[in-house]
Amino acid sequence: HKMAAAGAEAAAAVSEEEEQKRLLEGDPESGGDSDDEGDSESSGDGEDEEKENEAEIQRLEEQLSINAFDYNCHLDLIKLLRQEGELVKLRRARQKMSELFPLTEEIWLDWLKDEIKMASESSEREKVYELFERAVKDYICPEIWLEYAQYSIGGIGQEGGIERVRSIFERALTAVGLHVTKGTALWEAYREFENAILETAQPAPGSVPLPEQQQMLCSQLEKIHTLFRRQLGIPLLDMEASFAEYEEWSEDPIPETIIKNYKKALQQLEKYKPYEEALLSAETPKLAEYQAYIDFEMKAGDPARIQLIYERALAENCLVPDLWARYNQYLDRQLKVKELVLSAHDRAVRNCPWTVGLWIRYLLAMERHSIDHCTVSEIFEKALNAGFIQATDYVEIWQAYLDYLRRRVDFTQDSSKELEELRSAFARAVEYLKQEVEERFSESGDPSCTIMQNWARVEARLCNNMQKARELWDNIMTKGNAKYANMWLEYYNLERAHGDTQHCRKALHRAVQCTSDYPEHVCEVLLTLERIEGTLEDWDAAVQKTENRLARVNEQRAKAAEKEAALAKLEEEKAEQRKQSRAEKKASKKAKKNRAGDKRKAEDDDEGEWGQEEEGKKQPSKRHKGDGDVLPTEEEMEVETGLFGRSAPEKPEQPPNQKEKASTSRKEIPKVLHDSSKDNVMVFVSNLAYTMAEPQMKLRGLFESCGEVAEVRPVFSNKGTFRGYCYVEFKEEKSALQALGLDRKVVEGRPMFVSPCIDKNKNPDFKVFRYSTTLEKHKLFISGLPFSCTKEELEEVCKAHGNVKDIRLVTNRAGKPKGLAYVEYENEAQASQAVLKMDGLTIKEHVIKVAISNPPLRRPPEKPEAGRASQFAAPRQLYGARGKGRTQLSMMPRALQRQNHPVAKAENGMVQNSPATSSGPPEEPKKMSNADFARMLLKE
Repeated sequence: HKMAAAGAEAAAAVSEEEEQKRLLEGDPESGGDSDDEGDSESSGDGEDEEKENEAEIQRLEEQLSINAFDYNCHLDLIKLLRQEGELVKLRRARQKMSELFPLTEEIWLDWLKDEIKMASESSEREKVYELFERAVKDYICPEIWLEYAQYSIGGIGQEGGIERVRSIFERALTAVGLHVTKGTALWEAYREFENAILETAQPAPGSVPLPEQQQMLCSQLEKIHTLFRRQLGIPLLDMEASFAEYEEWSEDPIPETIIKNYKKALQQLEKYKPYEEALLSAETPKLAEYQAYIDFEMKAGDPARIQLIYERALAENCLVPDLWARYNQYLDRQLKVKELVLSAHDRAVRNCPWTVGLWIRYLLAMERHSIDHCTVSEIFEKALNAGFIQATDYVEIWQAYLDYLRRRVDFTQDSSKELEELRSAFARAVEYLKQEVEERFSESGDPSCTIMQNWARVEARLCNNMQKARELWDNIMTKGNAKYANMWLEYYNLERAHGDTQHCRKALHRAVQCTSDYPEHVCEVLLTLERIEGTLEDWDAAVQKTENRLARVNEQRAKAAEKEAALAKLEEEKAEQRKQSRAEKKASKKAKKNRAGDKRKAEDDDEGEWGQEEEGKKQPSKRHKGDGDVLPTEEEMEVETGLFGRSAPEKPEQPPNQKEKASTSRKEIPKVLHDSSKDNVMVFVSNLAYTMAEPQMKLRGLFESCGEVAEVRPVFSNKGTFRGYCYVEFKEEKSALQALGLDRKVVEGRPMFVSPCIDKNKNPDFKVFRYSTTLEKHKLFISGLPFSCTKEELEEVCKAHGNVKDIRLVTNRAGKPKGLAYVEYENEAQASQAVLKMDGLTIKEHVIKVAISNPPLRRPPEKPEAGRASQFAAPRQLYGARGKGRTQLSMMPRALQRQNHPVAKAENGMVQNSPATSSGPPEEPKKMSNADFARMLLKE
């Protein structure tokens, strides 16, 4: 009765807590005085809000009917239903979500508390018990276990209630009793429960206990002693307080063995404290801290503690596939406990269904623990519907399932149910990749037909059905694989091992005819076969066929080499033309500048001298310069100065001395050598506008927000024009680091690039920003965006499918958008959901394409070959510094031009330069007759 009263008090305390919470949240059921006007206004707002919520609930339900794996959609629906008080729909929504995903600690606690409020009868309490059992299987959470144990105390009045509570407490201690920071609460709750039982066993004051009562008292005291001793042997926080409590509670002195175990646990606790403190101070997701903790426990080797730290890490990082994979690998190889292993694998694929490796490990674990075939097949079907993000993932999961089916077959029998199932699965896999996967990804994911190859091997080696294997290989070759030598050799090896010589010879003859990548290898294998097993006729046929084939191959390679050389030469000519054009423009500008200088000099001459010279010379003569340039006469000079000089009224001329001062003001700036010792307090600023006025003053004002600026050193050209980059030196290093935050800031319409000042001679591989060249499963690549789309508009579209960490709109160096963007989500699940929802979406009448970010590898710049450089070195001298201009067309046919540099053909098709062509001046082309010229054109 005392225990029942205690349970009633606990329930009353819970209800009082809920009432306070409801009052704080402003629950309308909690009452409160308000005037009539406030009620009428709030009722109107409430009706509008209720309608909006109902519409949103309907929208979310429709969205989940389309895609049941939308995690965030489930969360939003549950939140709205709980807010609206739709208990039936709320329970159904939670049930659906728990079937697809493991629920977090917060979701389970909310669900359990709602169900506990409504559970009054014993049958309803049993449903709550079942719910608790499901909750503790998703994650190992001390709070859920504590809630479970405390709830079970309310049922001790039922038959076997006390034993049930003890059983739950023992399971809780097994699961989380070793938790360094939260385990103490469970131990104390268990002891308080046993102390309450002890109070009920005490005899009434003044009465003599019966032998049965005395025995029960001693047994209960021993249980509490045992709990204290078990707890004191485990390294937990606040162990000292538990030890002091034990000393105060125990009437007898504490045994030496218990004290020894307690001191040993204290020593262990000191080793754990740094890792626990690191977890407390770290920010989410704490992966590095948890990994260090896991490595420490792995060295210690206690399986229970290793399992617990893995579970703690997964409770906070449930969407990290690599962490699940490491945990499952440990369970598979070390613990090998069936229930633990399969439970962990099931939770892994429910948390990260897009990761094919976790599904494959799950199938292997079920086979390892002899799970029935129907269950394995069901899990495989779930994997096919999980929504993998790559076509190759479907190939891998099919291959794993086919391997499992193959291991079930007894190949000593001619036919069996398992063999037929294996063959039908192979056929279904081929069709699935062709239809489902290719339709979604525009590729089957299996270009080499590995599944069909394995099927052919099974038929040939295990079923002795070479005819079926040949049919499969014929199908493989028709899928575009006939041009690859390795495919033909794979088929040849299969025929060699399980077929006959006739089919081997036939396969190699077809290979010689069809192979285009390495025909020499196939020809060599054919000749080897005929040398060992063939007749003279077979040998002659093989030699003739291989020689003809190799001759055609060498001819094709030679033509390809010629074409490549011609293209390279054409590129060289274009480059020379561009170079010559630039040189001509530069020379023209220089000549204009010189003429303008002569005009200004003529203006500054004394007018009297001009008058005397005119009187003395009626026919002025022209003065010649050293290089033959003819200077204008004095009359012409006057005309020019009148048209373009100071007499022109529309453009007043600046005084020459001021012009010289302005033009030389920046040329007089002394050159400053870069001091690499100050790189740590300096940043490099680039991509600035060349037209920026007073860059030193403007940039100083811009960077002073980061700290005190010691110097701003803009870089100017020899003409005194700003070159668009500069060095900014700060007084302190932290200011330079803060200045890096201004990278990509728009200055005068251009994004300003701010990077650390690094000596690239010492660090040639240094790059300020390295784009990833690997698959980024949490990041999306979006193309086809309208140029007017802003970062905020794109974020508004993307955040509906998950938490957006970063958005980067791709721009050119002038800051203009390219219609591309990268969107980074918190995890892979959100990214994969966003791909399914956003691909093909229309934004401002533009249909966008969305895919997981998988940038290609960037090729290093190709270095020109020495031979090719020497081959095309001579023509550069024919056209001056810049080559031919773009408008200068040669009327000579290219074939005649090509005669200047004959190209020798090597035996293997490579171009080689002869000494006669690589050195010395080009020879004059040989004169041709009309007939020769016609033959040459027809040949070309």
